[in-house]
Amino acid sequence: MSALALDEVPGFSLHKAEVDYDDEGNGFGGKKGKKKSGGFQAMGLSAPVLKGILKMGYKIPTPIQRKTIPIILDGRDVVAMAKTGSGKTGCFLIPMFERLKQREAKAGGGARALILSPTRELAIQTYKFIKQLGRFMDLKAILVLGGDSMDSQFAAVHTLPDVIVATPGRFLHLCVEMDLKLNSVQYCVFDEADRLFEMGFGEQLTETIKRLPESRQMVLFSATLPKLMVDFATAGLCQPVLIRLDVESKIPDTLDLKYIYCRPAERYATLLVLLREVIPSTAQTVIFAGTQHHVELISLMLTKAGVPNSHVYSGLDASARKINTAKFTHRKVNVLVVTDIAARGLDIPTLDFVINLHFPGKPKLFIHRVGRCARAGRSGMAYTIFSNDDVAHLIDLHMFLNRPLDVADRKTMGIVPPDMQETEHLLVQEYVRHVDLATAYRVSNNAYKQYIVTRPAASAASNKRAKQFKIDELGVLEDFQQEKAEPEAGARGKRWKKGKPISLKKKDKKEEEKKEQQEKGKTESSNSKPTVDADAFRNDFLARMKNYRPNATIFELNPKAHARELVAMTQKREADEAKIEKHKRKLAELEQEEQEKQKSKATTVEDEEEQKGAGGKRRKGPVRDEEHFIAYQAKDAIDEDGYAIDNFTRQANSAELSVVGDTAEGQRMHRQLQKWDRKKKKMVNVENPKAGKIRTEHGVWIAASYKTGRYDKWKERTKLDEKLLAEQAQQSDEEDGDGAAPSAPIVQRHYPTTHWGRHNAKADLRKLRDLDLKTPEQIVKKRMEKETKMAREKAARLKNIQRKKRALAKRQKKGK
Repeated sequence: MSALALDEVPGFSLHKAEVDYDDEGNGFGGKKGKKKSGGFQAMGLSAPVLKGILKMGYKIPTPIQRKTIPIILDGRDVVAMAKTGSGKTGCFLIPMFERLKQREAKAGGGARALILSPTRELAIQTYKFIKQLGRFMDLKAILVLGGDSMDSQFAAVHTLPDVIVATPGRFLHLCVEMDLKLNSVQYCVFDEADRLFEMGFGEQLTETIKRLPESRQMVLFSATLPKLMVDFATAGLCQPVLIRLDVESKIPDTLDLKYIYCRPAERYATLLVLLREVIPSTAQTVIFAGTQHHVELISLMLTKAGVPNSHVYSGLDASARKINTAKFTHRKVNVLVVTDIAARGLDIPTLDFVINLHFPGKPKLFIHRVGRCARAGRSGMAYTIFSNDDVAHLIDLHMFLNRPLDVADRKTMGIVPPDMQETEHLLVQEYVRHVDLATAYRVSNNAYKQYIVTRPAASAASNKRAKQFKIDELGVLEDFQQEKAEPEAGARGKRWKKGKPISLKKKDKKEEEKKEQQEKGKTESSNSKPTVDADAFRNDFLARMKNYRPNATIFELNPKAHARELVAMTQKREADEAKIEKHKRKLAELEQEEQEKQKSKATTVEDEEEQKGAGGKRRKGPVRDEEHFIAYQAKDAIDEDGYAIDNFTRQANSAELSVVGDTAEGQRMHRQLQKWDRKKKKMVNVENPKAGKIRTEHGVWIAASYKTGRYDKWKERTKLDEKLLAEQAQQSDEEDGDGAAPSAPIVQRHYPTTHWGRHNAKADLRKLRDLDLKTPEQIVKKRMEKETKMAREKAARLKNIQRKKRALAKRQKKGK
């Protein structure tokens, strides 16, 4: 058997291995080849399923497949977190084929597997994969998508398929119109479940789940775990298993984190300095913005500044989103501006830089952003731009990462050189005055206010520590200093091509000698004078300016001795002098108390260490009365928690990550569910006005049980009931077996919903009625009807011919 050419498929690791695709026991010259362990062969799959997998060229399962397929085959409900491109489609299709095995088209039956996808593109991709992977299995699958003809979907559902791949909105519409009973569904899959919930399909999914039997198996695949999905899985799944593979739980060691401080109005100038001075133009960079309005503004601004880029956000058209993402992945552009929701399905293994233009509200979201960089052993860098509003969240992040926050460390934290930032800020102001950017800039400013309000608040401890954060001590980040120090090397590098010097104009030796002497004089003068760090001098100068308090106020600058303002201020000083002195004494006392506490803590620690070293016993604290003491938890609470089987809730709460919407409506959604009660003087929950309603393809919210009657009209047009009755009657006659030869089987046809389609359907129904044996009287009657019909048609034909002749004669007379 010749070796098969394998095509690389994203998400599956391939290697060359000799596999016999034939059903015979011997292959490759009669010798049985040893199959490698750990592959699909070791999972105990049936022959048709394994043959389809190997025919597509898949040899070894990916990590997510290796972990989820055995659990799904055991019949457990699964919630798996996996990235796009990790082979998750095979995770739920292989167990589905293994469970369904073969086609079962029973009268009154229905689909046995249901796969719901958030978008048309993903549903079509899954449908194609089913056709390829299940080529050796006699299973029928149909595709139900929004925007397609409902008549063809009615006919497809009547073919009794085994698998339905659908988008949730259109599928629920079909269920309501056709009054579908989904009692035969055994296996249900939610692909990219987080996107299903965030796109507003929560009501559709809940209504669909109510129609499914309780014995069904549920499988959910997602990139993140939002709170809506956790609540749904806890209530709708039976003891689910949470699989957290391929999820960023920590920051890679090869990823460097850098933080750049700036004022809120200078964010865009800082971004331009980073892209022009620090980040190479050939490196792939992803910029995370807070809202879709900021994404549009940044994209326009970068285009204006000459930086080629593409942008993606949730409200963008599906085709435009696909085109813009493809530009970035195929390196047509090297800068991609995204929001958190839009970046959900992006998988870019060669990503070099990540820039957080707006600080995320949660540390987990920060890890989810920067975790896309420095994958597979590659090095990467993440720059985060923060201002005064983000200091508390920055402290929260470092507490979560368990990393020290050192303001003096210029390798990780600093500012942009003022001259660079000023020039870029002037350019940004010019860009904003342009007609294209003026409106976007105004809208983005309003969106930023909404983003700050709806962003999750930092902890109280971080807010307290943020007041002591010394922004004045921040120096220039080392990355910018390196760029300043390298222009001479860059200029020298331009004169060299592949190691060969380019011919330059020769300079006189006298000029070179003069330059050398000048450099020597400079070095001698610099050695004689003590060196002063420019950044340290600047920071010290700014600190002294900030702490400077003049003795006189602006009212006391009047040169007149008996001025009214001067007299009022002197009286005020005399009255408040005692209060000021008292306040100063209080501050001094507080400082002394803090110093004494720190000294006492240090002495107690030293005494304890000395006692431990000397072998002395520690002093006993207050004795607890065990008889009357009631603890907050039971004594065996930790043991019971460890022995617990159903720990999905605990795992899901730790893995929960809710992404803030990138539109104003999405950001205000959670705030709309509460309102201020004047009587109770607190916020109370409000019933969701969209509960029990679904959103149509036109964006209109209607009741979930709304029925238009299109299915009944379609049945009347196609006369489907009569055709089904005729087919069932014929099948029952054949099964009776009266000794007569069975009639020819009826070939099921699908008639178009046109005039001639209905005419052909009626003609076929008449043929079906004429299949039974007839008496001689019936035969004679039918022959007479046929003769009268033919005579009537002949008379009508002759009449038409005579009418045409008369019309032709009239025309000839008029012509003469």
